[in-house]
Amino acid sequence: MARPGSGVLVSVNGLGYPPQNLARVVVWEWLNEHGRWRPYNVTTCHHIENVLKGDTRGTVVLGQVDAQLAPYVIDLQSMHQFRQDTGTMRPVHRNFYEPSSAPGKGVVWEWENDSGSWTPYDMEICVTIQNAYEKQHPWLDLTSLGFCYLIDFNSMVQTNRQSQRKRRLRRRMDLAYPLIMGSIPKSQSWPVGASSGQPCSCQQCILVNSTRAASNAILASQHRKLYGGATGPSGATGTHTFAGTTLWSPTSSAGTNNIQHNNISAGGGQAKAEQNNLNRPGTQRISMGTARGAIPPGVPPLPVKNLTVSGPVHPAIAGMTGILMCAAGLPVCLTRAPKPILHPPPINKSDMKPVPGVNGIRRKTKKKHLRRGKNPEDVVRRYTEKVKVAPDEDCTICRERLVMSSGYEGVKGIKPEVVGKLGKCGHMYHLLCLVAMYNNGNKDGSLQCPTCKAIYGEKTGTQPPGKMEYHVIPHCLPGYPEYKTIRIVYDIPAGLQTTEHPNPGKKFSARGFPRHCYLPDNNKGRRVLKLLIMAWDRRLIFTIGTSSTTGESDTVVWNEIHHKTEFGSNLTGHGYPDPNYLDNVLTELSAQGVGQDNLKD
Repeated sequence: MARPGSGVLVSVNGLGYPPQNLARVVVWEWLNEHGRWRPYNVTTCHHIENVLKGDTRGTVVLGQVDAQLAPYVIDLQSMHQFRQDTGTMRPVHRNFYEPSSAPGKGVVWEWENDSGSWTPYDMEICVTIQNAYEKQHPWLDLTSLGFCYLIDFNSMVQTNRQSQRKRRLRRRMDLAYPLIMGSIPKSQSWPVGASSGQPCSCQQCILVNSTRAASNAILASQHRKLYGGATGPSGATGTHTFAGTTLWSPTSSAGTNNIQHNNISAGGGQAKAEQNNLNRPGTQRISMGTARGAIPPGVPPLPVKNLTVSGPVHPAIAGMTGILMCAAGLPVCLTRAPKPILHPPPINKSDMKPVPGVNGIRRKTKKKHLRRGKNPEDVVRRYTEKVKVAPDEDCTICRERLVMSSGYEGVKGIKPEVVGKLGKCGHMYHLLCLVAMYNNGNKDGSLQCPTCKAIYGEKTGTQPPGKMEYHVIPHCLPGYPEYKTIRIVYDIPAGLQTTEHPNPGKKFSARGFPRHCYLPDNNKGRRVLKLLIMAWDRRLIFTIGTSSTTGESDTVVWNEIHHKTEFGSNLTGHGYPDPNYLDNVLTELSAQGVGQDNLKD
C-alpha cells in the first residue's frame, strides 16, 4: 500500500482500486527481472486503454504506437506481456494515481545513465519526487522507498549515499496519462460469470479454454505449495483470480456437461462476488483449498514450450506443469523452443578474408585522447560565445533563470552571471554550468549539448582495453543471400577500474567475451564497419556499468550502439533478417558523434 500523500490511490476494501465516484489516472506497468514495476510511456498507456474499451479480452499490439516495442503484445485476459520472437512473458498491471500526481500532470522525472541518455524513474518514485518538488523541499531522501539516494533539487543531482557518486536528474513535461472516472462498466469486468450453455466449439475458443485451464492448474499448484493447502479463518471468503483468469471448477449437477467459471473461496465454497482483476497487480494473498480443473471435450494436445530460453518458467516447473495437466485430464505434448543460431558453420582460417576497402584486420584500444594543456574553462570557451543580453528563460543545467547567477560556484576568470551560446545549435547556458557539466563527464575535450545532444569536438568514451578483429567469411546472413558476411570479434579481458570508471580501483568483470557480431558484406555493411572501427578507436562501443539483462554491476556492457550477435536466426531480436538494422545503427553511431561525414572517400 502506498504511503499517504504519495499520489498513489490506496486500496479500498481490499479491491485494489479507488471508490467509484473518484477520477483516477491509469498507468500500465510491467515487472522487470529485478522485481520492479516499470511504467509504459504515456502514448502506450493511452493505446492500451483504447484497446481495453473495445475488447476487454483482447490483445494489445504495442508496436502500433512504438516501433521499439514491435515484438511485444499484451494479453488482457492473462495480464501478461508476451515477446513474440523469444516467448518471454512478464506480468503487467494497471495502477491508479491521483489526477494531481505526476502522471496526471504529465511530469516525468529522469536520471542520466552511464551512456548519457535519460532513464525515467519508477512511477512511485516519480510521484514522490514531484510531491517534494512542489512543496519546495530543498532535498529528498529516497531511503524510505528502498533506495540509498539523496535528491538535491537545487543542483538537480542524485547522490548515492554509499559511493557518493552523483548523477544529473531532470524534470520534463509530457502528455498526461489517461484519466478515467466513475465505475468500471460490466463489459470491462472479467472473467465473465458462469455460463449456462455448452462451450463454444470453434478452434480458437477451444485453444483459449485449454490454455486457461492449464494456467489455472499451474497457479493452483503454486498456491497450494506456498500456503500448504490450509484454509482461511472461519467464514472468510474471497475472490481467487490469478493474473486475470478465474479458476475453473466443474458443476456438481448430474447429467450435464456445463462448464462454469466458479471462484473458489477460502473456506471451500463459492465466492460471493467477482471483482475486476484488471485493477489488481498480482495474486490475492489468501489461503485456499484445493481446486480441480475441468476442460471442455475435444481439447487438442497443449504444447508446453520455451523450456530452454530465458523466461519466468524454469524447466523443472514446466515439467511439473505437464504432470498437473495430465492429472487434470489434459493431453500434454512437451516441446522445446528453437535455439538461436549464434555462429556460422566451422570456417578454416584460410577462408577468412580481409574486408574490401578496409585497412587491416585488427584494432587495439587506443589510450584516451586528451587535449593536453586545455583546462575545462578553455574547452567551454572554445565552443561558446558570450551573450550580451541573456533571455529570460531557464538554464536547463542549474534550473536558474539565465538572467540570474549560476547555481554553481564561480571559477577564476568566469563570473556567475555570464551566459554563453553554443555555436552549432544555439542553446544558451551559464558558462559556469557548462564547466560543471564538463567536469562531471569524461573530460576528453568535447562538449555535448544537454538539450539537443549536439556534440562539439571529438567525443570519447571509457571503454576498457581490448581488441577488435574483423574479416569476411564465406556464408550468407538471412535476408542477404547474395552477399558474404563480415564477422566482428570483440575481446575485452576483466581488469581494474580506473579514475574514469564508476568505482576506481575495484575489479570489473567481462562476461561473454569474445563476442561475435555480424554485418552483410555489401556497401552499407562496409560503411557501418568503418564507423564501428572509428567508434572503437574512440572507446565508445563498450563501457563499465550494470548489465540490463543480469543486473550485475561493475561489468563490461554495450554502450548504446546495437550489434547483431545471432548469425542464422533472429529469436532474441539480435539477428537477421532485419531490414532496418543498418540504418538504425548508423543513426546510433551519429548520436555518438561518429557520423558518415567523418569517413574519408
